[in-house]
Amino acid sequence: MVAVALSITGVINRTRALLAGRKGIRFFQHIYNVNLQLRKGAVYSTTTTALFRIAPTVYLGAAMLAFLFIPIADLEPLLSFHGDIILVAYLLALSRVAIILAAMDTGSSFEGMGAAREALYGALVEPALMMGLATLALFCGYSSFADIFSMAQEMDMNLTIVLLMLAYVFVVIMIIEAGRVPVDDPKTHLELTMIHEVMCLDYSGVDMAFIHIAGWLKNAIFAVIAANAVAVAVSFHWWFAAPLAVIITGVSIGVVESLRARNKLSRNITFILTIVAMSALVLLTGFLLIQNIEI
Repeated sequence: MVAVALSITGVINRTRALLAGRKGIRFFQHIYNVNLQLRKGAVYSTTTTALFRIAPTVYLGAAMLAFLFIPIADLEPLLSFHGDIILVAYLLALSRVAIILAAMDTGSSFEGMGAAREALYGALVEPALMMGLATLALFCGYSSFADIFSMAQEMDMNLTIVLLMLAYVFVVIMIIEAGRVPVDDPKTHLELTMIHEVMCLDYSGVDMAFIHIAGWLKNAIFAVIAANAVAVAVSFHWWFAAPLAVIITGVSIGVVESLRARNKLSRNITFILTIVAMSALVLLTGFLLIQNIEI
């Protein structure tokens, strides 16, 4: 899981450089940058409260705890109990709430706009996440990630196609959560159009490093869940699921960011609601197939 978390950003950067015909930065340049930030102190505005200071720790802590519940194919997670898929969803929501409150605590109008957009997109994408997790629980009959991905499943072609669609849903949810193109652009510097990055404008040093590390962990969570959904029906081994998690997310995001521009803010709502509708369709289709109802 740690290797997947550290590799996704490097694959994205290398894919973008390759498609642009340039050499690009080092594969692990993002790790060197965070290592530099960890050795720096933090500067706090006099208008902020203790909430602003503890938010990065809560943001990272929630992501790390959720990270520990995710297995990679036949490798069991470190933590597990019945119903932990709900806990993971709400831990991810807690991390989002922490950074939103911190952005509002600064009193900045720019960060307030970013917080409002993040809250809206989070509220819209959460039904897609819950329905995606419900689909996994429906197929396997369990409410724990360790039990859901405890063994390979014998599935016909129809169920395999549904799982592939479910993997696509989780990849798009990852793009939305990470603030990547086409929803947001992490490399933009125009505060009026930024979403995730604008909420972190007042952070520096070790606090900013915590936010970056938490982002890597959250990316790995969605990437591994998507890869596990494919591995359950194809090849249920960690040596297949781990590289697949890096490839399907890193390469796909790199290709998308190289070939298309970011959406207009007015189109992001339609984009997210389309994913919600697709996740509902996947859940309904899976239910009908499990009940042996002809479609």
